[in-house]
Amino acid sequence: MSTLTRRNLLKLAGLGGAAAMAAPRWLRAAEASAKKPNIVLILSDDYGIDGVGCYGSDRFKNLTPNIDALAKTGIRFDFGYCAPLCGPTRCLLNTGRYAFRTGGLTNGSWGANGLGAKSPDEFPIAKMLKQAGYATCSAGKWRQVGETPGEWGYDEWITDPTAGGWYWKNTYTKNGKEVTEDKEVYCPDVCHDFAMDFMKRHKDGPFFLYYPTHLVHGPILKTPDSKPDSKDLYADNVAYLDKLTGKVVARIDELGIRENTLIIFTGDNGTARYGMGDQSGTVNGKPISGRKGTMLEGGAHVPLIANWKGVTPEGAVNKDLVDFSDFRATFAELAGSTAKSDLTFDGVSFAPQLRGQAGKPREWIFVQLGRNWYVREKDWKLNQAGELYDMKNCPFEEKLVAADTTDTEATAARKRLQAVLDKLNPAGGKVAPAGEGAGKAKKKAAKKEGAKKEGAKKQEKKAAE
Repeated sequence: MSTLTRRNLLKLAGLGGAAAMAAPRWLRAAEASAKKPNIVLILSDDYGIDGVGCYGSDRFKNLTPNIDALAKTGIRFDFGYCAPLCGPTRCLLNTGRYAFRTGGLTNGSWGANGLGAKSPDEFPIAKMLKQAGYATCSAGKWRQVGETPGEWGYDEWITDPTAGGWYWKNTYTKNGKEVTEDKEVYCPDVCHDFAMDFMKRHKDGPFFLYYPTHLVHGPILKTPDSKPDSKDLYADNVAYLDKLTGKVVARIDELGIRENTLIIFTGDNGTARYGMGDQSGTVNGKPISGRKGTMLEGGAHVPLIANWKGVTPEGAVNKDLVDFSDFRATFAELAGSTAKSDLTFDGVSFAPQLRGQAGKPREWIFVQLGRNWYVREKDWKLNQAGELYDMKNCPFEEKLVAADTTDTEATAARKRLQAVLDKLNPAGGKVAPAGEGAGKAKKKAAKKEGAKKEGAKKQEKKAAE
């Protein structure tokens, strides 16, 4: 242990002999908290708070018992924020740096006009944890981060070459090599088995398992548990996501490492249109403002649950602001990382909150997608256009505040948030070309590169003649 040894803790408690052999729960918790914990990060796909029972989901309140159990015996964070799309969120999570610093602006960023985060320019979570003695693994969706998981610091990895992820296919990529099966397999199960095997082989720890599951991204197809006449395949997918989450926890229990393993469940952006139809999902009878791909609350407000048996307080509900840059800072603290870097990292560690302590909560979070962004406090947000919103009734309502308001609370909030944006200066960083989305820019760059290659071939042919 880092400060007090087990023997000293027992002496302080007046315990010895047989009592020392059967250490009390508080001592086991203290020991677990002091060790480098295993970290399992489950990242669901296109899954907002309106999909989780413990967040008040109306449609799925009975379909997420395993996810809800993690919250019941751990901490539910009510203000967790990512980016509104898959790619930017995964870049933010892995780098701990905002998009205007890395170029990870939107799904089409990678390779477009030099934008997109590149592993040699970053010091991501997996590389940092490897230096701290961790075995690292990525199991699931990856493509939108660019390059390969191996180049980003993962020792072992399994994925496929598509943006949304494959479901029923006979091929996938395992540690850089394409694997072909004799028949179609359900890829979420293949990735799950790979992840569980990794944990088994590294149960003595410490290990970091990044588990970006394909569920519940489209296309919404049958699961192995779907009935032939199922009328709601989306609900089937939510139920299967919950089932796999439960199997992760069960395997950790079977391996006897629950008290030294931090489990985090979260989502990469809000719920997608194909999940809820034309209407937003509802929480406690009220529709959420916005969904995936929007700069409204529902675009980036996602479930965030942490469970570390004996360490996280059971059934706690935390109201601190958290954004996805915070994962790197938190894991660095838990791992005791002393690695140095000249890069600017944006995260604030919430490790103290995991232990039931107050910590130093954020005063604001920052969300960016392409050329749009906002900075947000609990009650207010200010965007790149200078629009101030009253967020006191989020996630259901966002009230635009008149630019000429004389309300003292609103004017003070505008001043605070503008000072944050001035300091961050997103417009001065890496931005998408004006009037052109990053996806379009990527196609343009690819076309230009193709023309160069064709010209080179013609020159080679001419020289040969």
